[in-house]
Amino acid sequence: MSDIKKAVLAYSGGLDTSVILKWLQDTYQCEVVTFTADLGQGEELDPARAKALKFGIKPENIFIDDLREEFVRDFVFPMFRCNAIYEGEYLLGTSIARPLIAKRLIEIAALTGADAVSHGATGKGNDQVRFELGAYALNPDIKIIAPWREWDLLSREKLMAYAEKNGIPVDMKHKQGGSPYSMDANLLHISFEGRHLEDPSAEAEASMWRWTVSPEEAPDAAQYVTLEFAQGDPVAIDGQRLAAHELLARLNELGGKHGIGRLDLVENRYVGMKSRGCYETPGGTILIKAHRAIESVTLDREVAHLKDDLMPRYASLIYNGYWWSPERRALQALIDHTQQPVNGWVRLKLYKGNVIVAGRDSQTDSLFDTTIATFEDDAGAYDQKDAGGFIKLNALRMRIAAKLARRGKD
Repeated sequence: MSDIKKAVLAYSGGLDTSVILKWLQDTYQCEVVTFTADLGQGEELDPARAKALKFGIKPENIFIDDLREEFVRDFVFPMFRCNAIYEGEYLLGTSIARPLIAKRLIEIAALTGADAVSHGATGKGNDQVRFELGAYALNPDIKIIAPWREWDLLSREKLMAYAEKNGIPVDMKHKQGGSPYSMDANLLHISFEGRHLEDPSAEAEASMWRWTVSPEEAPDAAQYVTLEFAQGDPVAIDGQRLAAHELLARLNELGGKHGIGRLDLVENRYVGMKSRGCYETPGGTILIKAHRAIESVTLDREVAHLKDDLMPRYASLIYNGYWWSPERRALQALIDHTQQPVNGWVRLKLYKGNVIVAGRDSQTDSLFDTTIATFEDDAGAYDQKDAGGFIKLNALRMRIAAKLARRGKD
């Protein structure tokens, strides 16, 4: 008999987590609480409630939470203040959703008196690390059940057989072979992995993409968009102030229309293997371009360079599941401090897969001084003679080394 009396399950209502729900009841003989997060994935969530009720979950133990605003405001935007990109390309759409899910799992466990949490991540992936590091950081005494590391249902056929044996509804999509891809979606992105994509030499199928048109099919006319920023976060599009999740959703629409944000990437997973994934991140692609543009006129040079030095470390922390770690929090405090002067607007041109900066300014915090930068007469604002001494001082060590090398040849 297990010592776990109640477990909170991260529950989508799909085949895998429906099997896990029943497996938890059978294997651990425990009460199950289901938690379904609305992160803007665009799917109907009410069926998850119906399926949970079918398997005896008490109504008060079914949590379906709209986390869209919290997700964008408290996780996506702080990450974008750092311009975080993993391995030069990936905008971390899956990675940044996991710490919020872990946070809510632990909150619901405390609310319901549960002593364990459970998830449907496999033992091959990054998500098991992200969920569990987050859970332990927020409740060091929590117990974690990871069925994919315990059971023998390690193939689709075994999952289907278990579902049929236990009366778990299997929709036609799974009966006919399921989706050709493993997909994850939220307001920041949608990802595709598996099946056809497991051959890294094969081009992604045109029918796979969901949010974006191909650049070839995008409108022939460019569209101009103006983003306004306050302390590093976007607050308005074309003069219209929007809530965080509404703003990102609007950028997704604009980017998708113009074929922006597609990515085909082979990444290095935390567990050691290489994995290919395709991603659509239209709004995030626009946002990171705009954010760097407004920083270019408002951040001190060395502060901007320091941020760029720290960014790969910050991105790796998020990718590897360390959002709740003390080092990520420390970096965030520094990054947020740098964003105090990042106020102003950026005008962008969206055209056939491209995001082109077409103007930027800050009325209150711009460090761009036209009287100094001008190619015309600057009326003495900048003394060009000063550059000679500066260059000689910086060249001194190299001149000494060159003289030494020359003597060695003589």
